[in-house]
Amino acid sequence: MKIIVCGAGNVGKSIVSYLSLGNNDIIVIDNDNNSLNAIAKEFDIQPILGSASHPEVLERAGAENTDMLIAVTGNDEVNMIACEVGAALFNIPKKIARIDSQDFLSPLWGGLFNDKHIPIDLVISPAFSLAKEFSSLIKIPGMSMVVSLLKNSTYLLGYRCQKDSLLVEMSVRQFENTLPQAANSICIIHKGSSFVPLPDYKIQAGDIIYFLISAQKSDLFIRELEMEKSAIEKVVIFGGNEISRYLAAELEKNDNITSCRIIDDNPNTASRLAKSLQDAVIIQGDMMSEVIQEEAGLDTSDAAIAVLPHDKDNFLISLLAKQKNIPLSLTLANAPTYNNFMENIGNSILVDSSAVIISEILQELRRAKMRDAYSLGHNFGEIWEVSLGEDNVNIGQEIKNIDIPLSCKIGAVYRKGVLLFPSEDTVLEANDLLVLYVSTKGIKKAEKLFA
Repeated sequence: MKIIVCGAGNVGKSIVSYLSLGNNDIIVIDNDNNSLNAIAKEFDIQPILGSASHPEVLERAGAENTDMLIAVTGNDEVNMIACEVGAALFNIPKKIARIDSQDFLSPLWGGLFNDKHIPIDLVISPAFSLAKEFSSLIKIPGMSMVVSLLKNSTYLLGYRCQKDSLLVEMSVRQFENTLPQAANSICIIHKGSSFVPLPDYKIQAGDIIYFLISAQKSDLFIRELEMEKSAIEKVVIFGGNEISRYLAAELEKNDNITSCRIIDDNPNTASRLAKSLQDAVIIQGDMMSEVIQEEAGLDTSDAAIAVLPHDKDNFLISLLAKQKNIPLSLTLANAPTYNNFMENIGNSILVDSSAVIISEILQELRRAKMRDAYSLGHNFGEIWEVSLGEDNVNIGQEIKNIDIPLSCKIGAVYRKGVLLFPSEDTVLEANDLLVLYVSTKGIKKAEKLFA
């Protein structure tokens, strides 16, 4: 697939890093030569210097033969115009645009993005998606991933096993039998590699276990295995930006949150946040100042969330949270390689921005009939929610007879309002909804099976 990515910043780099795993011809456009050189050194891409909204620049990028345009510069207007030019002059079939401004995302203007007006097939908002990710992790504290699936009947949860966890040396079979028909493990990440675990595999400290669980039984299951943390009431957010603004607005709807405070050192940013938020308290000052931290009530907070633009600053906040024994620390990371350091930062949970951003566009990249899709991170695989149409070749087949790669797994079936954790003998039926773990190497084969 030939793909033009407009924007070589953090968002563009995240997308390129994922696209480079497949057989894609990638062209990157940016008007910053330093950013282009940096991304070209790391990935096999064709760099084009110039503005993504200019027809001449898109022409140089080969837009007339392009399958997809992904416009993710830091300027909403440039992204919109790039999609307009790509559609009008070059007839690019798929157009994806990053839109961060709340003004454009308001439901009042829901009809703005379509073929009659601004021809964008998919609008993504990294800031909003990251805010939702942080918000979900606060609702079930202690988890490294929380996703609602199968018409809200099921959660996909990720849990990093600490040295003192009850799960250490527990077999996957024991884990799943904690509450019968309540949970099904689908993937484990162990020392940087992901795999579908066998029933006898013993969970190790540092492992991240991803499992599907009935939403109705999730609280009891988490309590039984002592994975729960105390409910979050007081939150301190480090960094004033669109992520923190969206997150604070989400937390204002959460009845459990009694206090939300945002610290930022820029007076203009602090002023804008104060005007746009109702209940959140905005504190302007040096984030590492003990006086500012005391004003924010950091020592008595339940959660410290770092959403600063530079990873090193976010990890510094994580270390601070560990030092102060704050129950929950959530850390934004733009470079997924930082995942290797998480074991040294206590119970801090990493939010990989690249995985969150890629999850927004996976449906457009894959050829399977998907309702939703999520990335587990760079080279760790994906979670697909697929619908079996009446013409699907797998209907009437037992799961053991389906030619699904061994590195993949059907984790749940939702049939006529009932959640099933299937066995090898389960027969698939028309209109079933499935949740699959798909390894990176199994993507092409899985696409064909569920096209």
